[in-house]
Amino acid sequence: MRFYLSVFLACWSLSVFAGPDVQTSKNPQALKVQLQDFYFDAARRGDVPMLDTFIEAGYSLDTRDSKGYTALILAAYHGQSAAVERLLAAGADACAQDQRGNTALMGAIFKGEVQIARTLLAAQCNPDQRNGAGQTAAMYAGLFKRVELLDALKANGADMNAEDPLGNSAARLASGEIRTVAPR
Repeated sequence: MRFYLSVFLACWSLSVFAGPDVQTSKNPQALKVQLQDFYFDAARRGDVPMLDTFIEAGYSLDTRDSKGYTALILAAYHGQSAAVERLLAAGADACAQDQRGNTALMGAIFKGEVQIARTLLAAQCNPDQRNGAGQTAAMYAGLFKRVELLDALKANGADMNAEDPLGNSAARLASGEIRTVAPR
């Protein structure tokens, strides 16, 4: 009962603040989609009180959108450090991958969210976890010149010489050597 009450209150408060555009429906699937949208929007905006409502209601923190993004991935990508910390504290999976295999850590590195990346490094995910293209977080840090994170990744056990299918490693990428064709 508490779950449904909390969800109802979340929907009601969002509809009050969002205005008449928010449609309510008796269709359970439509309500589920609408709740997911509210949840993901709260993560993107860094709306920790709204995330708390979902957390307290027992909402599945690792729910995914159509691209496989979790709220944690979205919060990290959009630079919402307080939301990232809250979701992690509530048990969100820091190692979850989207449909392309990217993690919240990879998204934070890509966007230059160094403090969020440092927070995610403490989550004890495999430092050599690869995305669908065979890239690791260290490779992202090298490619995007996030030198300050390379040492932290290495300290967490990341292999700076691991290569993607094109032969790029974090060390090579950090030095500016980028391969766009696989070595023969």
